[in-house]
Amino acid sequence: MIYTVTFNPSIDYIMVSRDFQIDGLNRASSTQKFAGGKGINVSRVLQTLNITSTALGFVGGFPGDFIKAILSSSNIVDDFIVVDEDTRINVKLKTENETEINAPGPHITEEQLDALLGKIKKTTEQDIVIVAGSVPTSIGNDIYENIAKITNETGAQLVVDAEKHLVESVLSYGPLFIKPNKDELEAMFNVSINSDAEVVKYGREILAQGAKSVIVSLGGAGAIYIDNQQSFKATVPKGKVINTVGSGDSTVAGMVAGLTSGYSIESAFKLAVAAGTATAFNDDLAQNEAIKNIESQVEISKLDGSD
Repeated sequence: MIYTVTFNPSIDYIMVSRDFQIDGLNRASSTQKFAGGKGINVSRVLQTLNITSTALGFVGGFPGDFIKAILSSSNIVDDFIVVDEDTRINVKLKTENETEINAPGPHITEEQLDALLGKIKKTTEQDIVIVAGSVPTSIGNDIYENIAKITNETGAQLVVDAEKHLVESVLSYGPLFIKPNKDELEAMFNVSINSDAEVVKYGREILAQGAKSVIVSLGGAGAIYIDNQQSFKATVPKGKVINTVGSGDSTVAGMVAGLTSGYSIESAFKLAVAAGTATAFNDDLAQNEAIKNIESQVEISKLDGSD
């Protein structure tokens, strides 16, 4: 089983308002509500790719009920811990520009956190645990490392997509892969990266710290996959970027979907990049048809490694 962990899910409430004026009455021309959170996004794209997962995390109040209902309507299984306070609602205002207001998450008690960790302790070497996104202040930043310790003991494979300090805390536990973008890779080593060779160089420094593989997103320039034996670059088709939210989560989902389906590393990476690109070209997370269409256009070239 694949488990996705979202500590601080949200309802993402998108409001489109033309001719917006500060200090005046404005009306929205359209609104949308999505179940948000990086782990939830991964589960949604996995389902699009016909891969089953279970969504873990914390939900509360009517926003939590909404998230559970949305996942259920998409045939995604959840095993959330219900908390006392409401799940957050994030507002994204689209005018001539885009403004986001992210709410704080609910308070998570020690008992609720222990309940979540208890579910992860039941994983086995047949499972993959994907941990992604921010951490509520009531939990503490050692939670990623604590989960890494648990999966290291249960034998489950760990995938991590998070900020620098959270990623660095799990490297010694041998995650299956991590997915920084180029800016995050530069921040990890306090350098400026100006070539594919430098991406591979610093990616391999992450491998030396314990990760089994690394996927580095290059935005419109594609992505690079690195492990100890080889590295590949994916070049993506040109298109209009509409939505970068969820693109990285889609990349994670595509890679995991490929690996669990028995694809070669190269083919799984191609699917990963296609999923991330398809989401970037869409208002919401990409659907299967769009992913497959872009997958046929993604070009993979070997940067180094044996044939």
